[in-house]
Amino acid sequence: MRTLLNIIWIIFGGLVSAIMYFIAGLIFCITIIGIPFGLQLFKLARLVLTPFGSSVETNFFEHPILNIIWLIFFGWYHALLHLVTGSLFFVTIIGIPFALQRFKLAILTLFPFGAKIE
Repeated sequence: MRTLLNIIWIIFGGLVSAIMYFIAGLIFCITIIGIPFGLQLFKLARLVLTPFGSSVETNFFEHPILNIIWLIFFGWYHALLHLVTGSLFFVTIIGIPFALQRFKLAILTLFPFGAKIE
């Protein structure tokens, strides 16, 4: 079932989102200062590509300073976008599984440093 849901996810926007996160990660990796942030964007791209069957475990205290910097400049905006789209998916019964994946992405976009995707 999760394979089917991942395929539907990829067709209806997951692939485009993953490509955008990947390109942003490449841009960040151009500079030495941006490499840690680029690596987190690669992590987000991997989860956005196939979120069904994956779980996210965050650990804010592993890298608190980087998580705070991320939250101030990037995290709040991306988390808000995922929360809004997840709320819109909740309108229909069919959209509920996709909404839950958006909420999982919102958690990862808030504090990606130290987070593990299983």
